[in-house]
Amino acid sequence: MTSAIPRLDIRNLTRRFAGRTVVDNVSLSVMPGQVTCLLGPSGCGKSTTLRCIAGVDMQDEGEIWLDGKLICDTVFRIPPERRSIGLMFQDFALFPHLSVAENVAFGLTGDRAEKRARVEAMLERVHMTHLIDRYPHELSGGEQQRVALARAIAPRPKVMLMDEPFSGLDNRLRDGIRDETLEILKEEGAAVLLVTHEPEEAMRMADEIALMRRGRIVQKGAPYNVYNTPADKEAAAFFSDINVVKGRVQGALTDTPFGQFLAPGVPDGTEVEIVIRPQHLKIDFDRNGSGPLPTAQDGTPARGVVQRARFMGSESLVEFRMDHDGSVIKATVPNVFLPKPGMALWLTIRRDRCFVFPAASSRTGASSHVT
Repeated sequence: MTSAIPRLDIRNLTRRFAGRTVVDNVSLSVMPGQVTCLLGPSGCGKSTTLRCIAGVDMQDEGEIWLDGKLICDTVFRIPPERRSIGLMFQDFALFPHLSVAENVAFGLTGDRAEKRARVEAMLERVHMTHLIDRYPHELSGGEQQRVALARAIAPRPKVMLMDEPFSGLDNRLRDGIRDETLEILKEEGAAVLLVTHEPEEAMRMADEIALMRRGRIVQKGAPYNVYNTPADKEAAAFFSDINVVKGRVQGALTDTPFGQFLAPGVPDGTEVEIVIRPQHLKIDFDRNGSGPLPTAQDGTPARGVVQRARFMGSESLVEFRMDHDGSVIKATVPNVFLPKPGMALWLTIRRDRCFVFPAASSRTGASSHVT
């Protein structure tokens, strides 16, 4: 039976520098074998959170627990080397004067034979046994990353902290090495906390995403839920391009050129922003000023004029300037669709793929309303 006690439990963690709050009341739990991504823009406090957990920085408030035991608060502090926490960073941090075997053995305890057996076992798992006597400068970036992984997991850490460890690899290598790394860490039963600013990486790797902004976690959940039920407009925009249609609520409805949208629980007179991703706009190819009635799901068609169109590989991105207010709206279309600038087309919005949020000028809370 799986233990209900989190492997890593962060409670109300706060860190300040020169009076500025960098990490603001962060709470987070990670179970054994779970991968949680701290996702957010540069400077939002992700790496500082990792430094406090690792013990190389000291929080101003809050507690850090490991397997139900306190390892750090503002008074009590277990030193970093005794926390059973592994670290992986972007630059791999291999010792240039040590061989591959010596790098992996660094920090291991036991007699020489025990350490050698563990080193060989770890290098075999990362397919690096044949390079055991090489030095870091003789390895490619992907090979260095594998050695860094072997070194990090050799002491059998209970928690693995990873600060953008794959960003230094080219795209050709990144996916394969990333998947291999996660497979090994899950087999080891480590709780993994991964820092990244790339939504695609978080979606690919994480069991849970903790979206961080200005020192705070603004949303937590499975990747599917965080993407499809964003907490606010900023959260939606972090994962993809968005279009924003403005409106004002009257009787729980918002009138727009694309029809009416539900805004349950929003007071009358509130200005709202309707957020829609480009892939959820539809071009009405059958309409020429008149045509079939739109479905209830698609709402009312609105006309726009093509500004430019670009082929992106598997889809085309088309930008329209809308007749009703002159705003620019982006739509993605599968395959090749490259209409000429100046061409007028009608667009509809998928109602079931819209998010309605109070506008910043009238926002009273963080709640969102998905229609």
